[in-house]
Amino acid sequence: MSQSRTYQVRTYGCQMNVHDSERLSGLLEDAGYERAAEDATADVVVFNTCAVRENADNRLYGNLGHLRPAKDANPEMQIAVGGCLAQKDRGEIVRRAPWVDVVFGTHNIGSLPTLLERARVQREAQVEIEESLETFPSTLPTRRESAYAAWVAISVGCNNTCTFCIVPSLRGKERDRRPGDVLAEVRALVDEGVAEVTLLGQNVNAYGVEFGDRRAFSKLLRACGEIDGLERVRFTSPHPRDFTDDVIEAMAETPNVMPQLHMPLQSGSSRVLKAMRRSYRKERFLGIVRKVREAMPEAAISTDIIVGFPGETEEDFEETLDVVRQARFSMAFTFQYSKRSGTPAAEMEGQLPKEVVQERYERLVKLQDSISAEENRKLVGREVEVLVAEGEGRKDGEHRRLSGRAPDNRLVHFAATGTDGEPAEPRPGDMATVTITYGAPHHLVADSGIRAIRRTPAGDAWAVRNGRAPEPSGVLLGMPTVGAPAATTVSAGGCCDS
Repeated sequence: MSQSRTYQVRTYGCQMNVHDSERLSGLLEDAGYERAAEDATADVVVFNTCAVRENADNRLYGNLGHLRPAKDANPEMQIAVGGCLAQKDRGEIVRRAPWVDVVFGTHNIGSLPTLLERARVQREAQVEIEESLETFPSTLPTRRESAYAAWVAISVGCNNTCTFCIVPSLRGKERDRRPGDVLAEVRALVDEGVAEVTLLGQNVNAYGVEFGDRRAFSKLLRACGEIDGLERVRFTSPHPRDFTDDVIEAMAETPNVMPQLHMPLQSGSSRVLKAMRRSYRKERFLGIVRKVREAMPEAAISTDIIVGFPGETEEDFEETLDVVRQARFSMAFTFQYSKRSGTPAAEMEGQLPKEVVQERYERLVKLQDSISAEENRKLVGREVEVLVAEGEGRKDGEHRRLSGRAPDNRLVHFAATGTDGEPAEPRPGDMATVTITYGAPHHLVADSGIRAIRRTPAGDAWAVRNGRAPEPSGVLLGMPTVGAPAATTVSAGGCCDS
């Protein structure tokens, strides 16, 4: 294979898919491929698919259709389809799109380079779907998209049987990594300059079930707190059924575990939750929210909500609105119920008309947006330390702003100047101290200038990746309370950055 062959990975779906795509990129680069330029047609295009939403099939086949002219013009081009939809549809993909070269599943992503080469040599499509995990994906090469933040998978698969969800049948039963392997990966990432890790699993707080330790997840959080240089730890997504008090205590008592929780509600109606097979009820969910807020008053809690589950009545929907009002989520990912073949819910009676679901969805979004705006406005005047990000704000260039995440994971757009109005240039991965001046439903704004910049090893790592020399540490204004001893704090007034 020529060393000049290029690739592109197109990702759909959840954080697990995003992390899998980093592995697919790592595998391809390890095999000698190069990432294609953004405006170029790649020699190999890989679709990493999701099967959760009803229109996932249409989206995939539409995108495959758009690629067919390029494939016809260049028969040496290869198209591969992986992920959950590939695991579900299998050979149906090449029957519907015979110009696809490779189909692989969620359990054998490590086979992609071999399958591409086999398809090229044999001149026929390769469809390979495994029924169980070949090897834990974290052992595979990875091309991480960020120099300063990283996903770390602690488990794969799910043991739950939610009636609306097809993921367990596509990802398999839960498999847990050993704690030592997880911590070794985190330490290696920190040594490379990573400042923030997100522990990842389909049901992250059930971690330890495979090796019989119900407190394994809280122990893992506390162990992350002992890793020098690890500034921020997050995790997603926990299940309310498995959310125990020891996890709340670990969050509250471990300084680098961020005061942020994303915990899917799905419905506020206990009757609907039972039909969903969610194994908790409204009171249990609100009890967890209350305990988290008691332990961490500053915590931001976000959630997922499904509107229009089969049989949902107006009274059930009002129960959901009631939980939203009581919980006061910082944000909610809201979805209209989507029928998926192969799930019990798809066969349930009481499938709701589209117009009913749409009307309820709009009411929910309006309520949550108003709560998010109210909660964000409470933060005006508060000083926060933002982990500067790359590419978070679509209009940052237009408004002369940078963006980043506060400890509670709220998105902050901030003026790229010091408090004296002079330009300030923190790098992605650095920490910028700013004061919130405005709260919108989905973000915060800090336009009064950067009060201080803390240069970090994560910023150095970003600079090296982007062909820039790490900057001098500047003038020390005070040792940071959290983070790597090597990081320093410099003024953002424009005179001490050189």
